[in-house]
Amino acid sequence: MRLFVFGIGYSSKAFIERVRDRFDWIGGTTRSQEKAAALQAEGIHAFVFDGNTPGNGIADALATASHVLVSIGPNEGGDPVLNTHADDIAAGCPSWIGYLSTVGVYGNHDGAWVDEDTPCKPVSKRSVQRVAAENAWIAFANENALPVQIFRLSGIYGPGRNAFENFRKGTARRLIKPGQVFNRIHVADIAGVLEAAMARPSTRIFNVTDDEPAPPQDVVAYAAELLGIDPPPEIPFDNADLSPMARSFYGENKRVSNQRVKRELGYTFLYPDYRSALIALRDKV
Repeated sequence: MRLFVFGIGYSSKAFIERVRDRFDWIGGTTRSQEKAAALQAEGIHAFVFDGNTPGNGIADALATASHVLVSIGPNEGGDPVLNTHADDIAAGCPSWIGYLSTVGVYGNHDGAWVDEDTPCKPVSKRSVQRVAAENAWIAFANENALPVQIFRLSGIYGPGRNAFENFRKGTARRLIKPGQVFNRIHVADIAGVLEAAMARPSTRIFNVTDDEPAPPQDVVAYAAELLGIDPPPEIPFDNADLSPMARSFYGENKRVSNQRVKRELGYTFLYPDYRSALIALRDKV
């Protein structure tokens, strides 16, 4: 089997490491020659891809790829992969295609539960673009009789990207917006869900998220408790100095269900809540 990944980053790299032994060849894209050289040193065949024009050598790699993962976000021009390499993917006829999306496509539901059948009502520009990209991939699947699984990810964390790191950097804050909750997902569980889904090719949407949507300040307070330090002071959301993008996240309040992943893929989450994950992350430091 041969795996090709568009956009080798934090989440897709975790997937590669999890399934590396199952593939005879793994290749993927990055945006710079420097990063390409680093991937080559790790045994990953790297291709430079700017998202605007077909990347050199990518068509040939796709011709023999049995599995394709797309981890590149859309832009105003649509989905970069479909815009440049749709015909190459279709010609290669892979047995599985995965597309990493976001739970942001649901928009705001005032804290109510949502699942994969909930209509999307995106709020932010980036989420509107995600919905368009998802629809384009589903259309591609139908037009070419190829399985495309869409994975809607919640807030991603894991080694090197977690509440402890925020304390280390001095950026940990406890913002309080009454009623606000977020779902999260450990990067190891993203890799695990992708592996489970890969064994069951279909055109299907899956929420990849933990069991427990929780207020963001609770995560910060629990991390402080594990570190044996006082949590940072509470900051009312209305008074917080936030970038427009950060503030927009708080405009989307929902609880995201992961029942389809459990029921249809038979997946058991390694870190079903932030507490178990933070304990494991602390113990690895």
